[in-house]
Amino acid sequence: MISTLKKKLSKKGFTLAELLVVVAIIAVLVAISIPIFTTQLEKARESTDAANIRAAYAEVMAVAITGATADEGNVKVTTPGTPDGTYIYTAEVTPKQKQANWQNTSIESIGGLTCGNTAGNIQGITTGKWTITYTES
Repeated sequence: MISTLKKKLSKKGFTLAELLVVVAIIAVLVAISIPIFTTQLEKARESTDAANIRAAYAEVMAVAITGATADEGNVKVTTPGTPDGTYIYTAEVTPKQKQANWQNTSIESIGGLTCGNTAGNIQGITTGKWTITYTES
């Protein structure tokens, strides 16, 4: 009698019900975390886009300030054929974001232009490119 009682008390392990409860808890946590993760991933892509636009803007301005007359780095230098010889400096930025509108509301302006979905100067895009242009005056 005592030996069978000891055998019952010394059995170790998990029951099937305990394992199912743990799996259910993990499934709920995963279901909650996936939308949060994808939202944060999109905001990171948009922050990357904003940083790339700022970098392209800075590069265009730096090339324009130096008075370059030929392409430098990512900046294309063209002249519209005007008699005064003004130059146009352009750079393009390819978007990384996957949703067409800006989800990250902390990005307010880039280079003095506002970012926004309907009223902003810089719209969120998934296809095409942003073009940064500076024309000498």
